[in-house]
Amino acid sequence: MGLALSSLQIQSNAFNDGDNIPVRYTHFGDDISPQLEWHSLPKEARSLVLFCHDPDAPKIVPGYYGFLHWLVYNIPADVNGMEEGCSLYTQAANDFGAIGYGGPKPPENHGIHRYYFWLVALDLPPELPPIMEFENLFKVIEPNVVGMNRLTGLFQHTKS
Repeated sequence: MGLALSSLQIQSNAFNDGDNIPVRYTHFGDDISPQLEWHSLPKEARSLVLFCHDPDAPKIVPGYYGFLHWLVYNIPADVNGMEEGCSLYTQAANDFGAIGYGGPKPPENHGIHRYYFWLVALDLPPELPPIMEFENLFKVIEPNVVGMNRLTGLFQHTKS
């Protein structure tokens, strides 16, 4: 299939696609992951990868831009969502240098940032090695992507 949007759907009861992410799910609130749910996975799907990426962050390194807030993989394809604050499955390091979710924390007065919660369906079993970095994980999974889509949330840090 390659890296193209598919009929797979991802949503949250915390915010709608294109809406603001509530402060509760940011660095300025409780800094916990929002509830997520998904459906319409391709029939070939055997496992899932979930990650949250901010393409508007001012972090740029060779071959990579933006900021990774969350990377979870080895999610079995029969799972249809994650509860708020979920720490199940294989959680990898985010760009804060911590394992698990790190909520939005854009620079003050940097404008609105987009946070893409990507769900990627794979035809691989949920047996990828632990503590894979984002770049290495994508090299492994890219040929095995059978579906993907995203939920977009917005957040802006303004001077109080």
